[in-house]
Amino acid sequence: MIPTQKIYSCKICGAKYPKWLGQCIKCGSWNSIEEEFVKKNPKKDLIKSDGVVKKISEIESLENKRIRFNDNEFNRVLGSGLVRGSVVLISGEPGIGKSTILLQNSINSPESVLYVSGEESAEQLKLRAERISENPKNCYVLTETNLEIILKNINKIKPSIVVLDSIQTVQTDLFDNSPGSTTQIKECASILIKLAKSTGLPVLIVGHITKDGNIAGPKILEHMVDTVLHFEGEKQHQFRILRSKKNRFGSTNEIGIYQMNEKGLHIVANPSELFVSKKENSESGSAIAVTLDGDRSIMIEVQALVSSAVYGTPQRISNGFNSKRLNMLLAILEKKAGFKIGVKDVFINITGGIKIEDTAIDLAVVAAILSSNINIAINNDTCFCAEVDLSGELRSVSNIDKRISEAERLGYKKIIISNNSKIGYVTESLQTHRLKNLSQVAKEVFREKD
Repeated sequence: MIPTQKIYSCKICGAKYPKWLGQCIKCGSWNSIEEEFVKKNPKKDLIKSDGVVKKISEIESLENKRIRFNDNEFNRVLGSGLVRGSVVLISGEPGIGKSTILLQNSINSPESVLYVSGEESAEQLKLRAERISENPKNCYVLTETNLEIILKNINKIKPSIVVLDSIQTVQTDLFDNSPGSTTQIKECASILIKLAKSTGLPVLIVGHITKDGNIAGPKILEHMVDTVLHFEGEKQHQFRILRSKKNRFGSTNEIGIYQMNEKGLHIVANPSELFVSKKENSESGSAIAVTLDGDRSIMIEVQALVSSAVYGTPQRISNGFNSKRLNMLLAILEKKAGFKIGVKDVFINITGGIKIEDTAIDLAVVAAILSSNINIAINNDTCFCAEVDLSGELRSVSNIDKRISEAERLGYKKIIISNNSKIGYVTESLQTHRLKNLSQVAKEVFREKD
């Protein structure tokens, strides 16, 4: 019998200690140290490779060796495709669509793919594959959690891509720890990374997240892989956003937008038309904003409802917009622009179920609040793009040319921006109104409605 040793390790950073501690000395996390049992015998090297020293000029470039999927959104977020020998970690809430996006890319891939599942049976995967694709091909399925068996099948089949769903279910015989423990996740990921780098085999890994929204396992897991993608969205809404949090081979500013239905995830080619509702008659409390998510310009609709406070204490509720920033904008409206809204209930909603952190929608939020407060609608052909500072002045935002171009493409006739904005884009059908403060905005937007 192989002797084992009891140690205590931090599930956040992986630091090891001979006894239990309430706080990790290395990363400072509280109650993150757990008991583990490891084998005392030396660890075998499952992946053997000989290191060869080369001059950097002798190394062959990987620029033309990317694997492209049929999913253009997935390719964009990866940085024009999947680099051979790279390791990609995909995280997201349970049921958000991590397994779906990987499976539909696997069965439609021009390259051979080995899909390893530790959570579903082969029959369940077959059922899902038939639902999301009419002609599944080029995909091998393995339902296994033992890393040694997975490696044997990789050597036998020799696929072009390996998908592992998920890293928390895999375990190696080198350690006695249960699957999902800090040691198992770290060591299994380390072996897979060494396999990818030594053979040029790209590996896509699904990672669970904790209730705090962080990827389960040691934080070092995110540092070890080449790319970290996060799949986000509300399960009660159809839209999903694939966002790059780390990418050694591409930009982290790219996002992919999908729509979930009973046949899987479908690419949203023009998200602006989906997030903005088409209305024949304009209604009060609605304003259109031009936001930028990564490098992608999107038009969104901001809805506001202002009413008398029935229960005495005014309510401030926002959906998809930062509630603290909403309170700040209301204080600016009352102090700098003279609008008495402090005693009224204010509700803000971003349509489509997406969350916006871009400060360029400040002006649209303010315009929607004023529209609802005085019950006067804003013209359907008007949009807003500016940040509001504490003095009530409008501030310019980044990539204003790209935002103006998106507004013109969708047929808007007027956009209100800061007078400090530097515009290089020449518009033909879109009027740009450069204003200084909120008082000028109120006069410009509502003057024809008085």
